Amino acid sequence: MLYELQCLKQLSTCRIAIVRSLPALSDLLCTVPALRALRAAFPQAEITFIAPASARSFVERFNHYLDQFLEFPGYPGMLEIPPSVHKLPEFLVKAQGQHFDLALQMYDNGTISNSFTALLGARINAGFRLPEHYCPNPDYFLSYPHNEPEIWRHLRLMEFLGIPLQGDELEFPLQNEDFGVLQHIPDKYVCIHPGASLPEKRWSLKSFAIVADAIAASGYQVVLTGIASEANLTQSLAAMMRCKPIDLAGKTSLGAMAALLSKASLLVCNDTGVSHLADALKVKSVVIFTNASIYRWAPLNREIHRSLSPSFIQMTDVEELFVDSTTNLGDIKFGGFYFPVIPEVVITQVEDLLAMEASNVT
Repeated sequence: MLYELQCLKQLSTCRIAIVRSLPALSDLLCTVPALRALRAAFPQAEITFIAPASARSFVERFNHYLDQFLEFPGYPGMLEIPPSVHKLPEFLVKAQGQHFDLALQMYDNGTISNSFTALLGARINAGFRLPEHYCPNPDYFLSYPHNEPEIWRHLRLMEFLGIPLQGDELEFPLQNEDFGVLQHIPDKYVCIHPGASLPEKRWSLKSFAIVADAIAASGYQVVLTGIASEANLTQSLAAMMRCKPIDLAGKTSLGAMAALLSKASLLVCNDTGVSHLADALKVKSVVIFTNASIYRWAPLNREIHRSLSPSFIQMTDVEELFVDSTTNLGDIKFGGFYFPVIPEVVITQVEDLLAMEASNVT
């Protein structure tokens, strides 16, 4: 079925385009195991990554897997970047001039993105598809694996295309210049990252403050992190805390943030890109899911990464359910009870992971 793809492996060099026009760090990092497999299968290929402008630094850092960057101009129906009727024709002329041998659609289920991928003019198109929706060639398009963790969605595509896998671990290369941020940070610290791209994915600042003070009481310096637009969150969080944290929100590049994490004893965060960064660096973490799929986005290593999400109990799941003056009626939804993640549960996981560190040191 994939005879043409096997033929590409015999070429001394070939040109591969990857469509991953999503801007979030988590979206980028979750492709790394697939990129690693692709590079191992095509060691001499020139691999071009098509993504928003914010992904340029990702391509530069992962230059052992990726060779070129093409800025995604937007395309109708692919909503992350507003489409530009002026930039798109120019982009397509440039892309088609690359004479790609293979274009991989690793964006989504392909409903819209497969037509964009086909316009790149590659000799072979491959990727994901939904039944009864357009795809350039069904032999090279995998039915979209809905019930897989994000990392494994892309690895399933590699398997489908006959590309041997090289493990499912994330990675993030560090560079010497990344470590300047550590000059004034104590040796024993825990990072707390209260932000997330969407407000509905953020755990409450009050709860973060309770956890942060418990960590400080255990003898660790608390370091607050975030991007520049989240500085208001970290400032509010610091004001709620009894201990004095170090607030680095908006003061670190991505590389510096990674270096900071690499030396941390632990990270406590929402479900956001920094959780995947900790996963890539093998730094212990407690990740709080408020409004996202824990199955899809939680780190795969359950030993050093603890993922917590709200629970929901149906009325029929318990023999007796009493509503009294202490019950928050706002937590009764759809014939059951919604139980959010509480600070005490997070603190238990934090203590367990920090004790693991102490045991390892001993």
